[in-house]
Amino acid sequence: MQHSVEFKNVSKVYKIFRSNKERLIDIIKPAQTKKFYALKDISFTADQGDIIGLVGINGSGKSTLSNILGGSVPETTGTVSKNGEVNVIAINSGLNLQLSGLDNIEFKLLLMGFNKKQIKALTPKIIEFSELGEFIYQPVKKYSSGMKSKLGFAISVTVDPDILVIDEALSVGDQTFTQKSLNKMQEFKAAGKTIFFVSHNLKQVKQFCTKIIWIEGGQLKAYGPTEEVLTQYESFLRDYKKLTNKEQKAFRKKLDEKRFFM
Repeated sequence: MQHSVEFKNVSKVYKIFRSNKERLIDIIKPAQTKKFYALKDISFTADQGDIIGLVGINGSGKSTLSNILGGSVPETTGTVSKNGEVNVIAINSGLNLQLSGLDNIEFKLLLMGFNKKQIKALTPKIIEFSELGEFIYQPVKKYSSGMKSKLGFAISVTVDPDILVIDEALSVGDQTFTQKSLNKMQEFKAAGKTIFFVSHNLKQVKQFCTKIIWIEGGQLKAYGPTEEVLTQYESFLRDYKKLTNKEQKAFRKKLDEKRFFM
């Protein structure tokens, strides 16, 4: 069986510069530049119909993983295989704030490879799903976070992608639209599509996801059925939340220290 997504030993490394002088030194002596693992040695497979929740505390690497999935960020090492078209839904993702909502629809669809005839046919469906009404003619810079999320979600689900990545896009906006979006994703699941769901809303994750990827300190802590992995993560969160702010900062600092190297 061909997997819809496969990560093999994927790492993402960023160079850390404190000054322009360090950037110049990097050109001459790159081995002396401090580096940071946003992700380190991540391996997993996803199949058609999988709805995978990405969980982890802030800074763990969830958004980096979703950006690699979407193709906006390249992996440093390892291989990523994707069997189908991928769409990413995140607040502001791919939206031009100077353009109106309507112009953004045409702009994004053109980037996705749709022709004028196809865009004309899809646009009314996107506007209807977005529930933005007359606001569709206003510049996106005037939109609230919820309105941006609605527009991005409407575009992405209407073009019917094979793989959908949702990065906190349902954390804003009204409950009615959120439920409408979740219902649409259930349709995608029934159609055999693969969905990655990044969220801090564990109630939504538990309700919607079939599997969980738990990222901690840029590394894969656990991957498996929702009931199994989410139980582990919730136990970790309970202990983490009992810590004082100072203790939480010390915990995150200790994780980050392991991610720096020369």
